[in-house]
Amino acid sequence: MEFETILFEKSDGIATITLNRPQQYNAFTPRMADELAAAWTQVSTSPDVVCAILTGAGEKAFCTGMDVVAAMDDANRETASQSREQAPWFRLTPLQNRCWKPVLLAINGMVNGGGFHFVADCDITICADHATFFDTHVKMGLVAGIEPVGLTRRIPLESVFRLALMGGGERMTAAEALRIGLVGEVVPGDQLMTRAREIATKIAQHSPTALARTKQAIWQGLETGLDAAIENAWEIIGRHNDCPDIAEGGKAFAEKRAPSWVPFTE
Repeated sequence: MEFETILFEKSDGIATITLNRPQQYNAFTPRMADELAAAWTQVSTSPDVVCAILTGAGEKAFCTGMDVVAAMDDANRETASQSREQAPWFRLTPLQNRCWKPVLLAINGMVNGGGFHFVADCDITICADHATFFDTHVKMGLVAGIEPVGLTRRIPLESVFRLALMGGGERMTAAEALRIGLVGEVVPGDQLMTRAREIATKIAQHSPTALARTKQAIWQGLETGLDAAIENAWEIIGRHNDCPDIAEGGKAFAEKRAPSWVPFTE
């Protein structure tokens, strides 16, 4: 697929995906949802990709949700009645697309409404110090449903309700987002991508298969009770026992050299 609304780059084991509609505050459209689904497939299946960075173009906004103008277009009007599998907001994130390679989210500005899909579903999140977070669903007469449900797995329930019910009447600062655990790190805006790349480079040094299966065990564990989560993790470990990276990791350590890992393309 030729990308029109996102940028996709690969280097040194890291894929960088950039939401590229800065004039529209990187609001997503059905076209962007399709392109993101294709991009996550590329990340999952590319043997030269170990992990990914997701960010937005410009300095004002990371993503402000669904493009309201595009949603009102005749060609897109039927999305309101589509099934979960068809709706564009269920094709956006790495988790929605079952991409098990690690994904770091670098938030470069505002996050509003549907932009929280990405915050809820990425693995490690850093943000620029000028980033703000708010949700205007109820202000527009819409249910703030999917995004807050995802956020309840990451931040205190009180904070979820403040975002969902205040309709953007107050905006959460980067400092507050860090305090409640919505993001893991706040950096100056001009250092955001440098720091994101630094973290991703450290991740990309490790076994791609071990990384992906570790992520899978953790995320799938959130979907069940503890006993089922442990059992699932044990099954994943069992499948991993055949991976040559286990022997290679020990051998490389003993020989004091960098390991030569096998690609992960599941």
